[in-house]
Amino acid sequence: MAGHSKWANIQHRKGKQDKLRSKMFSKLSKEITVAAKMGEPDVDKNPRLRLAVKAAKSLSMPKDVIDRAIKKSQTGDAADYTEIRYEGYGPGGIAIIVEAMTDNLNRTASNVRSYFSKCGGNMGQTGSVSHGFDRVGEISYPVEAGDGDTVMMAALEAGADDVESNEDGHWIYCAMDALNEVSEALEKDLGESSESKLIWKPQVVTEVDLETAQKLMRLIDTLEEDDDVQDVTHNFDIPEDVAAQLEE
Repeated sequence: MAGHSKWANIQHRKGKQDKLRSKMFSKLSKEITVAAKMGEPDVDKNPRLRLAVKAAKSLSMPKDVIDRAIKKSQTGDAADYTEIRYEGYGPGGIAIIVEAMTDNLNRTASNVRSYFSKCGGNMGQTGSVSHGFDRVGEISYPVEAGDGDTVMMAALEAGADDVESNEDGHWIYCAMDALNEVSEALEKDLGESSESKLIWKPQVVTEVDLETAQKLMRLIDTLEEDDDVQDVTHNFDIPEDVAAQLEE
């Protein structure tokens, strides 16, 4: 089994989620409102809303904030957001997918294009890099859920396609339209997951050196700072020796 991306691990160790917690709350609140507006404001009847609420809870978002975001979808206060995907290349030719939710397409497109340009990359056309990724469901579990073999067996029985495990946890992958079904089946054997979501999974990852890693981190941080950007995906990996230098 291949190890999960070291980039994800270094983000965790550097406490990035804590640093961006308030911004993540804002973005997740937007996703919850949009999900509830597009479907039903009931997590049991709305798979997208259920995933959004689970993501919010994984970051310890207060229940009253979640409830407010759901209620907002049923009032005239909810803005009309458009979901859009931008694709491009970062330093070193690394493929990057940017998913955004905006009430002003011109503003968001202009901002994202400028981030790529200022950070040594360039924005391409839709489809220019996504062909190198698979759209799949990802379900993550902490290492305490069990050893690799136990998790692998539970995942296969639940209908998953692949599992990656290392000392930091387990990541289970399945077809995008099977995410809720597989997630619910896994809960019976492994308990509640840390997170369940749809992702762009790179078909091939590229290891980068220290200089390129630093430039890519700057671009990704800049993109994630934008209020309209919901998620940023890439296809690079950081070797352990480079990761150690980044943490110094």
